[in-house]
Amino acid sequence: QVQLAESGGGSVQAGGSLRLSCGVSGGTSSRRCMGWFRQAPGKEREGVARIDIDGSTWYGDSVKGRFTISKDNAKNTLYLQMNSLKSEDTAMYYCAAAMGWRCLFSYWGQGTQVTVSS
Repeated sequence: QVQLAESGGGSVQAGGSLRLSCGVSGGTSSRRCMGWFRQAPGKEREGVARIDIDGSTWYGDSVKGRFTISKDNAKNTLYLQMNSLKSEDTAMYYCAAAMGWRCLFSYWGQGTQVTVSS
Protein backbone atom coordinates (compact mmCIF):
# COMPACT_ATOMS: atom_id res chain seq x y z
CA GLN A 1 0.00 0.00 0.00
CA VAL A 2 1.44 3.33 -1.07
CA GLN A 3 1.56 5.95 1.65
CA LEU A 4 2.27 9.64 1.18
CA ALA A 5 3.49 12.07 3.81
CA GLU A 6 3.62 15.82 3.16
CA SER A 7 5.82 18.29 4.99
CA GLY A 8 7.05 21.83 4.60
CA GLY A 9 3.88 23.81 5.08
CA GLY A 10 3.71 26.84 7.33
CA SER A 11 2.98 30.53 7.53
CA VAL A 12 4.69 33.05 5.30
CA GLN A 13 4.17 36.63 4.21
CA ALA A 14 3.01 37.47 0.73
CA GLY A 15 5.90 37.41 -1.69
CA GLY A 16 7.69 34.71 0.25
CA SER A 17 8.54 31.13 -0.63
CA LEU A 18 7.95 27.65 0.71
CA ARG A 19 8.96 24.19 -0.47
CA LEU A 20 6.63 21.31 0.15
CA SER A 21 7.88 17.73 0.20
CA CYS A 22 6.00 14.47 -0.15
CA GLY A 23 7.69 11.25 0.88
CA VAL A 24 6.49 8.06 -0.80
CA SER A 25 6.58 4.74 1.02
CA GLY A 26 5.26 1.32 0.08
CA GLY A 27 5.98 1.95 -3.57
CA THR A 28 8.19 3.81 -5.98
CA SER A 29 7.68 7.34 -7.23
CA SER A 30 9.46 6.69 -10.50
CA ARG A 31 6.72 4.70 -12.23
CA ARG A 32 3.69 6.74 -11.39
CA CYS A 33 2.16 10.09 -12.16
CA MET A 34 2.21 12.35 -9.10
CA GLY A 35 0.69 15.69 -8.28
CA TRP A 36 -0.23 18.40 -5.84
CA PHE A 37 -3.74 19.58 -5.07
CA ARG A 38 -5.05 22.20 -2.68
CA GLN A 39 -8.28 23.06 -0.97
CA ALA A 40 -9.14 26.34 0.68
CA PRO A 41 -11.99 26.66 3.20
CA GLY A 42 -15.32 26.78 1.44
CA LYS A 43 -13.80 25.98 -1.94
CA GLU A 44 -13.49 22.88 -4.04
CA ARG A 45 -10.24 20.99 -4.29
CA GLU A 46 -8.18 22.14 -7.27
CA GLY A 47 -5.21 20.72 -9.10
CA VAL A 48 -2.02 22.69 -8.60
CA ALA A 49 0.59 20.75 -10.54
CA ARG A 50 1.42 17.27 -11.73
CA ILE A 51 4.44 15.46 -13.09
CA ASP A 52 4.24 12.49 -15.43
CA ILE A 53 6.61 9.53 -15.50
CA ASP A 54 8.50 11.08 -18.42
CA GLY A 55 9.04 14.26 -16.43
CA SER A 56 6.55 16.41 -18.29
CA THR A 57 4.66 18.83 -16.08
CA TRP A 58 1.32 20.59 -15.91
CA TYR A 59 0.37 23.62 -13.78
CA GLY A 60 -2.87 25.28 -12.88
CA ASP A 61 -3.28 28.74 -14.39
CA SER A 62 -3.18 30.44 -11.00
CA VAL A 63 0.29 29.09 -10.17
CA LYS A 64 2.04 29.10 -13.54
CA GLY A 65 5.37 30.87 -13.39
CA ARG A 66 5.42 30.81 -9.58
CA PHE A 67 5.33 27.13 -8.59
CA THR A 68 7.63 24.34 -9.72
CA ILE A 69 6.95 20.63 -9.28
CA SER A 70 9.83 18.18 -9.25
CA LYS A 71 10.57 14.64 -8.21
CA ASP A 72 13.66 12.91 -6.86
CA ASN A 73 13.15 9.24 -7.68
CA ALA A 74 16.26 8.23 -5.78
CA LYS A 75 14.72 9.67 -2.63
CA ASN A 76 11.17 8.68 -3.53
CA THR A 77 10.15 12.27 -2.87
CA LEU A 78 7.95 14.77 -4.66
CA TYR A 79 8.47 18.51 -4.23
CA LEU A 80 6.57 21.71 -4.83
CA GLN A 81 8.61 24.89 -4.81
CA MET A 82 6.29 27.83 -4.26
CA ASN A 83 7.58 31.35 -4.94
CA SER A 84 5.92 34.76 -4.96
CA LEU A 85 3.20 33.45 -2.69
CA LYS A 86 -0.10 35.30 -2.55
CA SER A 87 -2.81 35.32 0.07
CA GLU A 88 -5.03 33.36 -2.33
CA ASP A 89 -2.53 30.50 -2.17
CA THR A 90 -3.63 29.86 1.42
CA ALA A 91 -4.99 26.31 1.54
CA MET A 92 -4.38 22.76 2.65
CA TYR A 93 -2.02 21.18 0.15
CA TYR A 94 -2.25 17.49 -0.67
CA CYS A 95 0.17 15.18 -2.40
CA ALA A 96 -1.35 12.56 -4.69
CA ALA A 97 -0.05 9.55 -6.54
CA ALA A 98 -1.47 7.41 -9.30
CA MET A 99 -1.16 3.64 -9.56
CA GLY A 100 0.85 3.98 -12.76
CA TRP A 101 1.49 6.30 -15.66
CA ARG A 102 -2.11 7.38 -16.03
CA CYS A 103 -2.77 10.45 -13.92
CA LEU A 104 -5.72 8.93 -12.08
CA PHE A 105 -4.90 9.59 -8.48
CA SER A 106 -5.57 6.73 -6.08
CA TYR A 107 -3.35 7.65 -3.16
CA TRP A 108 -3.52 10.81 -1.06
CA GLY A 109 -1.54 12.28 1.78
CA GLN A 110 -2.99 13.88 4.89
CA GLY A 111 -2.17 17.39 3.75
CA THR A 112 0.00 20.25 4.93
CA GLN A 113 -1.33 23.72 5.66
CA VAL A 114 0.04 26.76 3.84
CA THR A 115 -0.99 30.17 5.13
CA VAL A 116 0.05 33.35 3.33
CA SER A 117 -0.53 36.65 5.07
CA SER A 118 -0.73 39.91 3.19
